[in-house]
Amino acid sequence: MTFSFVGAMNINVGDNKMELNGRDDLKRPLLEPSDSVCVTIPEPVDKLEKKRTVMFKIGNIKCASCVTSIESVLGEINGVESVSVSPIHGHAAIEYVPKLVNPKLIKETIEDAGFPVKEFSEQQIAVCRLRIKGMACTSCSESLERALKFLDGVKKAVVGLALEEAKVHFDPNITDSDRIIEAIEDAGFGADLISSGNEANKVHLKLEGVSSVEDMNTIKSYLESAIGVNHVEMDLEEKRATVNYDPDFTGPRSIIEAVQEVAHGSYKASLYIPPRQRETEQHHEINNYRNQFLLSCLFSVPLFIFSMVLPMLPPFGDWLEYKIYNMFTVGLLLRWVLCTPVQFIVGRRFYKGSYHALRLKSANMDVLVAMGTNAAYFYSVYVAIKSLSSDTFKGQDFFETSAMLISFILLGKYLEVLAKGKTSDALAKLTDLAPDSACLLILDDDGNVVSEVAISTQLIQRNDIIKIIPGEKVPVDGIVIDGQSYVNESMITGEAQPIAKKPGDKVIGGTMNENGCLLVKATHVGSETALSQIVQLVEAAQLARAPIQKIADRISRFFVPAIVLTAFITWLGWLIPGVIGIYPKHWIPKGMDKFELALQFGISVLVVACPCALGLATPTAVMVATGKGASLGVLIKGGNALEKAHKVKAIVFDKTGTLTVGKPEVVNVMLFSSVSMEDFCDVAIAAEANSQHPIAKAFLEHARKLRQKIESNRQSNNQHVTEAKDFEVHPGTGVSGKVGDKMVLVGNKRLMQTYNVTVGPEIEGYISEHEQQARTCVLVSIDGKIAGAFAVTDPVKPEAKNVILYLHSMGISSIMVTGDNWATATAIAKEVGIEKVIAEMDPIGKADRIKDLQMRGLTVAMVGDGINDSPALVAADVGMAIGAGTDVAIEAADIVLIKSNLEDVVTAIDLSRKTISRIWLNYVWALGYNILGVPVAAGILYPFTGVRLPPWLAGACMAASSLSVVCSSLLLQSYRKSWVFQDTKSGHSHCSKST
Repeated sequence: MTFSFVGAMNINVGDNKMELNGRDDLKRPLLEPSDSVCVTIPEPVDKLEKKRTVMFKIGNIKCASCVTSIESVLGEINGVESVSVSPIHGHAAIEYVPKLVNPKLIKETIEDAGFPVKEFSEQQIAVCRLRIKGMACTSCSESLERALKFLDGVKKAVVGLALEEAKVHFDPNITDSDRIIEAIEDAGFGADLISSGNEANKVHLKLEGVSSVEDMNTIKSYLESAIGVNHVEMDLEEKRATVNYDPDFTGPRSIIEAVQEVAHGSYKASLYIPPRQRETEQHHEINNYRNQFLLSCLFSVPLFIFSMVLPMLPPFGDWLEYKIYNMFTVGLLLRWVLCTPVQFIVGRRFYKGSYHALRLKSANMDVLVAMGTNAAYFYSVYVAIKSLSSDTFKGQDFFETSAMLISFILLGKYLEVLAKGKTSDALAKLTDLAPDSACLLILDDDGNVVSEVAISTQLIQRNDIIKIIPGEKVPVDGIVIDGQSYVNESMITGEAQPIAKKPGDKVIGGTMNENGCLLVKATHVGSETALSQIVQLVEAAQLARAPIQKIADRISRFFVPAIVLTAFITWLGWLIPGVIGIYPKHWIPKGMDKFELALQFGISVLVVACPCALGLATPTAVMVATGKGASLGVLIKGGNALEKAHKVKAIVFDKTGTLTVGKPEVVNVMLFSSVSMEDFCDVAIAAEANSQHPIAKAFLEHARKLRQKIESNRQSNNQHVTEAKDFEVHPGTGVSGKVGDKMVLVGNKRLMQTYNVTVGPEIEGYISEHEQQARTCVLVSIDGKIAGAFAVTDPVKPEAKNVILYLHSMGISSIMVTGDNWATATAIAKEVGIEKVIAEMDPIGKADRIKDLQMRGLTVAMVGDGINDSPALVAADVGMAIGAGTDVAIEAADIVLIKSNLEDVVTAIDLSRKTISRIWLNYVWALGYNILGVPVAAGILYPFTGVRLPPWLAGACMAASSLSVVCSSLLLQSYRKSWVFQDTKSGHSHCSKST
């Protein structure tokens, strides 16, 4: 039995009956991802015989012989299966086997034949996300990006240092995820595939009863023939199947049942939930650094004791100074033996990192550490060999410096990865909101409830009926079809008060049902749910690089070479004056000579410098801020939006649905002709029926109720309304169409003037009277004469006035741009406290006004909710979409205000300002640390104070700097919203703020 419900159906629950229909509305996600990429999945065929098609636009095709020439040269290429060339349009479609030939070779062959390929058409762009291992600083992420961009077929690559992920857009005709992983490994980093292609509507199954290739092929063939299944991948070794499906026709539960139907139930299938790679990798990395640190301590602690502690204790000191051969002592041997495993086994990671960085003509922290520790270790080896070969040589070894330096760096990295794990806590909490199981109602053919079954949330399919009792979480997005309750949506929207839900209302997956039993029809499941899309948007934002990150990128390019040069100059700067005798001999510590003192200063400079802190300054702050914003109901789509928002000096507000509630109500209807109210309603309903404008919907509802009242008074039931023909929308003015043989216009005064319809003094007076009360007047013209008008009011949002006042206190000016008339717009603006108003604007006009503001040097934000606001949202430096707005507006915006509350405009800007301030503070700390640390390590204070920074202490300082930057970013988690409220007793507005 399958449980997908197609078409209309009825469900009887108690005494209530409600029809379920409207499939088209269910297909649209509540929040669409900002950078979604459509990927065409090829037909399932055997890997060895997989074929692809590439399209070219070819020039200089003049006749049929040219076509024959192209087809013949391509036909000679091994791997080209078929060629089709259009001589008229110059288009060529070539089917080929990727294992044998690639599009680049095909393109070159056509060009060699004398035909230019004017356009290399990219038929498919696939995207994959990868977990990257082994990145230490900005130089690592930059070198990896360069390596990926050099790979054939890669169109775009973004590497996130703090997130430790890469997102790669590539042409699947040229390369694939396996080759991308190979390129990453060749660059010296580890990589694991997180997702590839279109991960939406994909289910992973664990198979039982499968023992051979034949079994896998049987299941695969059966699934590929099932309705709604697009693509099947089988893994015999793991006994797993991955199925990509169309949710309109099937779902995970139906696919599992299909597997169990194969061979009369010989095979079993169950849902396989892949482990969370991010958490697994995080734990692995933490454990790895901890184990490496403990292993280094196993040798470093005894080495420290033998070097620093025991020589001061008489019996042990004498024993350690016992000479084995010539000047080679027991203590020197023990230090050499204990240091070597730390240098080459524990410290192997630094050698590997240095090798791969230098191979890519880059330099990172590993290069500095490897150079510093090698200098200390190999000089100490020189001292040991010299001691063996001479009976008079006295030299100071630095074995303890090398080992302790590596130990302190590993301790710092361990503490750093612990802290970095907390930067994504907000995202992890969002992911955990959805419940693991749900109660599915099984219905009979008449829609009656037969039974209840507890199933995994991931097995829920579109149109399933889910029962949610008080205290349970809503498993997926859906529509309430029965029952009433209050639902706490604070975990998604940040709205503190529970929201009343009744039949017809939408519910969001992950929210909590408070006190009533609800029956919900699932409309968005899997990756389509609002919760999943919020997580995807936040992940994309955390991966995107903020422009301020370029500061660190520019510095990192010359940072390491500059430090190496500085260390060399420091060494020479102490060695040469010492040899010449410029500084007094008592500056040289006991047991050292001039060379050793200079070497220690040089090594300290190498290891004290920290490029890691610079690289982490921006991405860690962006990660924490975007996660925090999501938990407060503000979705920021990337570091670019986050950075631009702090510069905003002017905010442009749309009126309807933004400053106002967005649910207009008709408060007055007036006739200006001999047309009856019944005919007036019929004509207006027919003209407005296809309009999606909120005012049109308000009038339709009012007109239908008015007409029903008229019909009930007449005790008749004739409500047939002629449908409008030649319907046309006039953006910003209204609609027009033919109702029967009458030409009907419904809109504002500008629409009437466009069609030369006279607006008399009586009508002007009606318009003026209502516009002064912040009401919008809509005129209805029939055959060139105004038949009547209706006045509509849209209440102002209660928080609007306080938000405008608070923005003014932040130094931000507010402007209202609307398509409504001047009088209504001015009245609304006066009510909320906006001084500048631009009215009677069409969508393009709104965008032009924003560009005018930008020309004055202002950074402009736009807050809107409708399709007509999309051009302005795109034109603005920062577009903010109201969460209850249209999908188009949400897609065009940089920031989405999930709660549709204007106070979140303040939150978005304030959070941006706090984040950018924190990033600059991180930069000041990271740069200040290096600016102060390097001179101290170079010995600038030594002549005056006798203070010098030993290499092991310099390494500890370097590790501490990275940790301090991450902890500084984590302080953003304590951010609290700014808010505004109305003092109802005094009637005064107050601005209050909590940081």
